[in-house]
Amino acid sequence: MSAPRRPDAGSPQDGPAHAPTRVFVDHRELLFSVVYNMLGSVADTEDVLQETWLSWSGKNRRAPLAEIGNPRAYLVRVAVNHALARQTAIASRRETYVGPWLPEPLVTDATTGLAPDTADHTVRSDSVSLAMLVVLETLTPLERAVFVLHEVFGYAHTEIAGMLDRSPAAVRQVAHRARAHVQARRPRYRARPRVRREATERFVAAALGGDLQALLEILAPDVTVWIDGGGARQAAGLRPVQGREKAARMLAGYASRRAGDLDVHYRSVNGDDAAVLFSDDSPYAVMVMDLTPDGDQVCGVYVVTNPAKLTRVRPDADEVGTAQ
Repeated sequence: MSAPRRPDAGSPQDGPAHAPTRVFVDHRELLFSVVYNMLGSVADTEDVLQETWLSWSGKNRRAPLAEIGNPRAYLVRVAVNHALARQTAIASRRETYVGPWLPEPLVTDATTGLAPDTADHTVRSDSVSLAMLVVLETLTPLERAVFVLHEVFGYAHTEIAGMLDRSPAAVRQVAHRARAHVQARRPRYRARPRVRREATERFVAAALGGDLQALLEILAPDVTVWIDGGGARQAAGLRPVQGREKAARMLAGYASRRAGDLDVHYRSVNGDDAAVLFSDDSPYAVMVMDLTPDGDQVCGVYVVTNPAKLTRVRPDADEVGTAQ
């Protein structure tokens, strides 16, 4: 049985016997957001939600729903623990992954303002930026779970302790360690939306236009470029490129091979302005830029070209500009 989504009004799932289904559907978006921020993969998130649904439906076959005092807390606890258990398989997969690994981007549709998952359009307002997800990859699975639950979703340490079967004191220590680790790698700042959009458009024009001088001006001296092709794109590098000169030359050369065939759609990706590149209406790449605190330069470039991570990306006629 697949994990349920939103039942249509008037369906058989409106009956009392389907109360557990309605409870799960009501909390599905929260569960998706929590698990996605822990794993960075939509496919793995959907698998975890399926496992959570099976645990939930099995629990309700054995005991009435009324015996579960706080269904929301129960479902989050089950989902988080399934996500932690899945980390072993994910780590094993990463060992054989070709080149840099980046999270699967959540691309917002320009018309609806929503981000698609495997079957329907759903709001992903609680997803953190792609750059932050990359930083979270450097945490241990436990540190990441605690950070996501506390810093992103606002759960108290005592609540997290109950979810993870640890003492509140132990959770506070993990939270302190995770927060210090993240803040050391990603200071808290966020450029204004207009500044982000202008910087994104300047960068894309320079990169796809092969304008080396413009790239040297907009890239920060210590910029890092990640290109995740998963071994499916020949032009993707096997490791991140650091430094303005190397990055500019690599980006200019990378774009010159395909720029004339690409259409640019400006979208929101994980809440940030970004560019989605299409070739003959098929998604070719998602480009997300991380800005310096003043918003004047690009300090990080995240390019996802792995086709397996772009299967949910769709073109939108309202937000298109042809690359020159």
